[in-house]
Amino acid sequence: MDQTPMDSADESRARFPRPARRGEGGKRGEGNALLPFARPELAAEMEQWLEHLGAERRYSPRTLEAYARDVRQLLAFLAEHLGKKISLADLKQLEPRDIRAFLAERRAQGLTGRSLMRALAGARSFARYLERYRNGAVGALSAVRSPKLPKTLPKPLAVGSAKRVVETELRAGEDREPWVFARDAAVLGLLYGSGLRISEALALKRNEVPEPGQGDAIVVTGKGNKTRMVPVLQQVLTLVADYVAICPYTLGVENPLFVGARGGPLSPRIVQLAMARLRGALALSETATPHALRHSFATHLLARGGDLRAIQELLGHASLSTTQIYTEVDAERLIEIYRNAHPRA
Repeated sequence: MDQTPMDSADESRARFPRPARRGEGGKRGEGNALLPFARPELAAEMEQWLEHLGAERRYSPRTLEAYARDVRQLLAFLAEHLGKKISLADLKQLEPRDIRAFLAERRAQGLTGRSLMRALAGARSFARYLERYRNGAVGALSAVRSPKLPKTLPKPLAVGSAKRVVETELRAGEDREPWVFARDAAVLGLLYGSGLRISEALALKRNEVPEPGQGDAIVVTGKGNKTRMVPVLQQVLTLVADYVAICPYTLGVENPLFVGARGGPLSPRIVQLAMARLRGALALSETATPHALRHSFATHLLARGGDLRAIQELLGHASLSTTQIYTEVDAERLIEIYRNAHPRA
């Protein structure tokens, strides 16, 4: 069965549901019940900040949840650290050592540098919002340096392995329905064939993917609700058509294309588990994740002479600097080939 236990994000939603926005059945400031460690005026500002990020900045619900959780954790720490409920004035009077104490505690709890950086990003976003609306600057947040992160490069799959992840025969020993194998192959085919994020693939509606021979591109919605057009291989369209043909559920044209065992929207966790099983079948490393297929898409295009700007557009990167990491991946691969093949190396 395609079921997974409640993950950390689900648990956070249960503990910290989104504060009611104006016009959604709640009065401004009712969110203070969720922030017992904050003064009412600070809770109200946080409520409006989240509304601003969602309505004006068009942040995804998952990003809003992460930002809200990070700021709540900071405020909870400060309330205990300072011995009182936190007000707007308290935030303005914070010193860098207070923020460092928060980061030290979070690191002691096992957070990585990347998680600490994200926690600071959420807090700084809230601070910029407060400053923008003349609530004063929270100088301590900008005075503290972000944790240094080790430089890591994406680890793409070899071309042969990337092609084979759609072979349903590799999972023949599993006790699952054939349509599940066909579904997973179609999803993974889109990740490698079109360079989609897993969230983009699972957000596709039935009518957004053409039948084989009736189109060669799809429009996907990426981060910030930005849409882009990406090419799709006919082989991938065939995988999708094969899945649709044997799926036991009726897939309405406006409904999600990919569904789980009970007919609801497919969870990303199920795709991750499918890739984990394929790792065993293909003897791949732990870095061979669904997202690694997106890395493979970009790296393999670049290795075959793809234009960096074009790859940026295909991936939906807002900045070219994000895409340029793949030039380092390709250079690293070339150096490895040189060392292995050159007689003098």
